[in-house]
Amino acid sequence: MKPVWGALLVLFVAGCGGGGTDNSPVGAVDPATPSCSGSCAGPASFLTQADVGRVLAQAVFEAQARGARATIAVTDRVGNVLAVFRMTGAATTVTVRSTAAGATPDGGLEGVSIVPDSMAAIAKAVTGAYLSTEGHAFSTRTAGQIVQEHFNPGEVLSPSGPLFGVQFSQLPCSDLVARFAGGAADAGPKRSPLGLSADPGGLPLYKGGTPVGAIGVIADGVYGLDLNVSDTDADFDEQVAVAGSFGFAAPDERRAGRIVVDGKSLRFSDADFDDLASAPASAPSFAALNGVAGVLLAVPGYATAVVRSGTAFGQPASGVRADALDYPGLDAFVLVDTANSERYRPIGGTEVLDALTTAEVRQILREALQVVARTRGQIRQPAGSAARVTITVTDSNGVILGLVSSRDAPVFGIDVSVQKARTVAFLSSPAAAAAVSALPPAEYLDGGLAVLRTEPLGQYVSAGRNFLGLPNVFADGQLAFTARALGNLSRPYYPDGANGAPAGPMSKPAGQWSPFSTGLQLDLVHNALVQHVAFVAGLAPDVAANCTGTGGFSGGFVPGAAIAAVANGLQIFPGAVPVYRGSTLVGGIGVSGDGVDQDDMIALLAVHQAGQQLGTINNAPAHLRTDVLTPAGARLRYVNCPQSPFLDSSTQDACSGK
Repeated sequence: MKPVWGALLVLFVAGCGGGGTDNSPVGAVDPATPSCSGSCAGPASFLTQADVGRVLAQAVFEAQARGARATIAVTDRVGNVLAVFRMTGAATTVTVRSTAAGATPDGGLEGVSIVPDSMAAIAKAVTGAYLSTEGHAFSTRTAGQIVQEHFNPGEVLSPSGPLFGVQFSQLPCSDLVARFAGGAADAGPKRSPLGLSADPGGLPLYKGGTPVGAIGVIADGVYGLDLNVSDTDADFDEQVAVAGSFGFAAPDERRAGRIVVDGKSLRFSDADFDDLASAPASAPSFAALNGVAGVLLAVPGYATAVVRSGTAFGQPASGVRADALDYPGLDAFVLVDTANSERYRPIGGTEVLDALTTAEVRQILREALQVVARTRGQIRQPAGSAARVTITVTDSNGVILGLVSSRDAPVFGIDVSVQKARTVAFLSSPAAAAAVSALPPAEYLDGGLAVLRTEPLGQYVSAGRNFLGLPNVFADGQLAFTARALGNLSRPYYPDGANGAPAGPMSKPAGQWSPFSTGLQLDLVHNALVQHVAFVAGLAPDVAANCTGTGGFSGGFVPGAAIAAVANGLQIFPGAVPVYRGSTLVGGIGVSGDGVDQDDMIALLAVHQAGQQLGTINNAPAHLRTDVLTPAGARLRYVNCPQSPFLDSSTQDACSGK
């Protein structure tokens, strides 16, 4: 079983208060950073050009003190790249590697050595920004701890990380995330060049208790992750990032290290100000370093060679602002474009028959927000805060019918909630098998530009049918898959964490699996990711706004038949259920926020309660749910709801009978 913990959280509307300071090197004292609980962000909560310059200068000063060279990126909270600086002599490419040095790459992204340094630095910064809120500060080190095949990494017979698979979100090919328009910072959320990063060296930046962006650093030539969280590393990327964060550090009591999950402390950083070789407060101005210690980079698709100011999260310019139309009294936030027009107001489905109506979509989203307001946050600080999430409803064709967030929801959950809703709707439909099998094969590289081998996508359809003992699954629409069920089929062990057990049919087997070579989730989008690497490197055009259907490197990335229903890729950790009208699939709901069990519960209860109100929709009938199956002798779970989940009730089993 997966431990009850948290996917990621959003905060309870409270206020600012308290204070916390970071340890500092001799001769430097970091100013106190207040702690907030979800409502401190305002129009002035953004990184100015001067702030960005200071972050860069402090990071460069630390790298110089260590006699090393780094590439440094700064983003705002919605992923606008505010600057990328490459120090003179810094490596211009990095190698993707989660295995030991010198190991032969087996496939996926493992061993790819043509990735521009700027992509790694930006991905780290985006990750630090997207995973953090006023209630918690997470870093790329935190991410690395919670995406591996065991939690904690290296602990055999323990379930996989609670955010297993989240690294393949915010993808550069996603149709949800916005792209750089070439000017000032504007509406997000923006894409990440490599998805979310698990490599230490990405830290959030705070002002007045609210996150305003992040710094990402790459200098060691390897884009990887920490395989052993039981020790303390002297990680150069992380040390430089810590120096850059001086004056903008995360409040101490909000850091991941203050959060215990299943009796295990999360990790934030193995470096602090006491470990630095420099005194950041003594760093020269950025103007004195620019052009001398290195240069600002223009990164195709992300940034020009300038320093920009960021946007204020929650204000229209950021792309996320308060709702004024559909969710009165629910403290809801919605996505808007650069003209402040709402992107995903509730609409009806696109199916010819039985489509969800606008009223049904709106009711599902309202019910979800009401459940959220009652739900106890799993890992949010301070303890006793309510959960906050992003919720998306799609139809069975993957069209987004409505999307809404709670105040201060983590930005990563926007794209993830869409991925989750689309994943369950697509793989519960009769169209999945044919669509997946028709895709071009994933074309793995040998590390450089030569093809190592190809992987046909249809193999996962065949493996799933054999594993489940259902010859027509993914083609007959007779099985309702949740994100939890699909996640369990996508682990390198089934049951999850049981070393020596067979791999799930959508996963690479143990020994071949890695966070950069996972199975169907990566193979579905692999060619698009490689094309985007080639684009930033100046070798190919940019990828389309659909993560499927791209041909491989050897064929010049000629697109094939893309799958619109999963245009931003699959997601394989819990928090989504399909939506039915009787026994007819009509869509999916995805939830991403404070706790994977909480996500499951919110999704299930939202559909159930909307159905009670309207009498027209329902959760999947019991006979269609995956928990009627026991592949490999272990029941395939449908949802797993938390005990004592509510702030206003002693209810224990909130999902029974739903």
